[in-house]
Amino acid sequence: MIPHAAVAIRRPSAGFERRVATDAEGTFTIAELPPGDYEVTATREGFSVAVQRLVLQPGETRRVPLLLRVGGLIEDVVVMAGEIAGSHERARRLPGSVEIVERETLERSRVMTTNEALRRVTGVHVRDEEGFGLRPNIGIRGLNPTRSTKVLLLEDGIPLTYAPYGDNASYYHPPIDRFERLEVLKGGAQIAYGPQTIGGAVNYLTPKPPTQPSGFLTLMGGNQDYFNGHGSYGATVGRTGFLVDYMRKQGDGSRENLNFKLNDINGKVVQGFGASQTLTFRGNYYSEDSNVTYSGLRQDEYLANPRGNPFRNDFFYADRYGASTTHALAVSGNVAMTTNLYWSSFRRHWWRQSSNSAQRPNDAGDPRCAGMDNLNTTCGNEGRLRQYYAWGVEPRFTVHHRGLGVASETDFGVRAHFEDQDRLQQNGDTPAARTGVLVESNVRRNAAYATFVQNRFLFGGWTVTPGVRLEHIRYERTNRLANAGVGVTGDTNLTRVIPGIGVSHTTGEQVTVFAGVHRGFAPPRTEDIISNTGGVIDLDPELSWNYEAGFRSTMRPGVSVDATFFRMDYENQIIPASLAGGVGATLTNGGATLHQGVEVRAQIDSAPITGSVHDLYLRFAYTYLPVAEFTGRRFSNISGFGSVSVSGNQLPYAPEQMAVVGVGYAHSTLDVRLEAVRTSDQFTDDLNTIAPTPDGQRGLIAGYTLWNAAVNYTVSRTTFFVAVKNLFDELFVVDRTRGILPGSPRLVQAGVRLGF
Repeated sequence: MIPHAAVAIRRPSAGFERRVATDAEGTFTIAELPPGDYEVTATREGFSVAVQRLVLQPGETRRVPLLLRVGGLIEDVVVMAGEIAGSHERARRLPGSVEIVERETLERSRVMTTNEALRRVTGVHVRDEEGFGLRPNIGIRGLNPTRSTKVLLLEDGIPLTYAPYGDNASYYHPPIDRFERLEVLKGGAQIAYGPQTIGGAVNYLTPKPPTQPSGFLTLMGGNQDYFNGHGSYGATVGRTGFLVDYMRKQGDGSRENLNFKLNDINGKVVQGFGASQTLTFRGNYYSEDSNVTYSGLRQDEYLANPRGNPFRNDFFYADRYGASTTHALAVSGNVAMTTNLYWSSFRRHWWRQSSNSAQRPNDAGDPRCAGMDNLNTTCGNEGRLRQYYAWGVEPRFTVHHRGLGVASETDFGVRAHFEDQDRLQQNGDTPAARTGVLVESNVRRNAAYATFVQNRFLFGGWTVTPGVRLEHIRYERTNRLANAGVGVTGDTNLTRVIPGIGVSHTTGEQVTVFAGVHRGFAPPRTEDIISNTGGVIDLDPELSWNYEAGFRSTMRPGVSVDATFFRMDYENQIIPASLAGGVGATLTNGGATLHQGVEVRAQIDSAPITGSVHDLYLRFAYTYLPVAEFTGRRFSNISGFGSVSVSGNQLPYAPEQMAVVGVGYAHSTLDVRLEAVRTSDQFTDDLNTIAPTPDGQRGLIAGYTLWNAAVNYTVSRTTFFVAVKNLFDELFVVDRTRGILPGSPRLVQAGVRLGF
């Protein structure tokens, strides 16, 4: 604890800033501040910058000790563990664009799904599927959002998806409610967190145990039989902090015959050892029992009943167990080390009657099924039964030094990561079957070894950050049904070097300009690089060169504006054999594509400007993507159109414009906000078909605007709230990949949050 340090208290979500100083004991008092998330930055000559984050409850006064250390560590090691962007102070020096969504924004906006949260981030296109946000489809800067396959998802810096190397598809996603904040990186800082380094990385951060015994209980209900019960409690005793969290969600989806039930249980323990060492344990269990289909509607079905769903016997069952340990150590004043050890198990059983609306019913060889009239009486059911295991270890180091006579910060690390996939398919002979004839039995294994190094050279206000990542991946696939049950195995490997460099310059605390270029890389899936007969397929990894230039600014307290120009020059974008979806599971080398556009984010709060206790605020996020197109020599992959050139056509599911505009008023205990979400037209195939096709899988998706509203009223530590999604109950299409899927209807939700 350092006496007489200069302290800046910031509330980034509201543009608030106050300056104080520590007393002779190295502490200061926070009082008479609105509740919310605060970032405290302290400086004193001869010491490193110290950054801590605090969460204040209504009416709370807190005496805060500052933990500064002699030397160069930028943040307390407890804060650094698991974070990419970390504090806003650290984010300013990252080599590329980064956006942070704070817990306060998530709570006050009453976001129901990950989709709602990520739409506030520029460049991010999130496509709904079932209306409950269970499997978000996230695309960044014009990349296809299907199953979030082209995005790196992390939780506390640890891989979140069950097979990021062998099958980076998001069939599991934790509920957004339990996270403290979101970090989204779209620039060169990604190369420290492979394997996906093309579009962006999303890092979800779990809360830290509170310093004092405290917790909350949130109860929420609404139409569509929606219920959300969420409770959390934690404390810190001595050097041991703990936090437990439980959530139950259930409700109906955006169509008929869709119903969801999930449970999410989490525990976290942080054990301190002295002033420079911590050990963090995390544990998670997630279960889901959903009546949800894989298929959309044909065009005639949509016109007759846009929220219809004939597949009432499709069910999705899932269980996920996860555990991780993070050891964080300040080796000295200039060296910090964090080591992550992690493991997860994910079981996914999806029994479904159809996987493609163009081929109904899906089992043409089933004599019991002569068409849709028999779908729910005599037709069979298919079980896509999956079990995934993933585990790994990753030590990382941060070193502050003066190599080559220049003040520098070096980050480097290594990772060993392993994945097992056990995949079965059983075809049942009744609509409600849960067993059947085994027609697929595959084991797929991946071992991935990676290392990276990034060095930030600090020249006054300038930061130059070159870096490189090395990925080596081993693939293995065994078809246990081949050779009369003897089996056949194929294997191969892939190695790639991923370089990048970024430059930034900060003027005071107001403006940071940055520019950078890095190599984008995404490995092919195991099933696409090794055939079911054990042969190795000539399938290159996805490669691109990504360029960025932009600025981050705080023009004055209460006003901030960020803008980024980006260009992604794809050498080879791997695509489905049919971009309309469903027809053929094999992926192919899709050739060159180009993505280019501008992202702008602005935030204005009147209270810091006027000094009033009344705050009128504006939130603005806009993405303009005029170029997202096929380049070079390219022909359609849609059956029957293989000789049609699509060079120059727009990429599917890459809207040219996206915008989120929110306005609100806050005063003392009241917060009222209104939000408009605009998504422009989208093509759904490489032919850029406009008129809808009879199977519903191709045709222009018209642009739409959604309005959302939320009201929060706080009394002491209790908050009452009401939220309305899709205020005007607009009917709109969100997807045609496997037939037409409508967006959610109007949702009205109300609840209470009890703090204790």
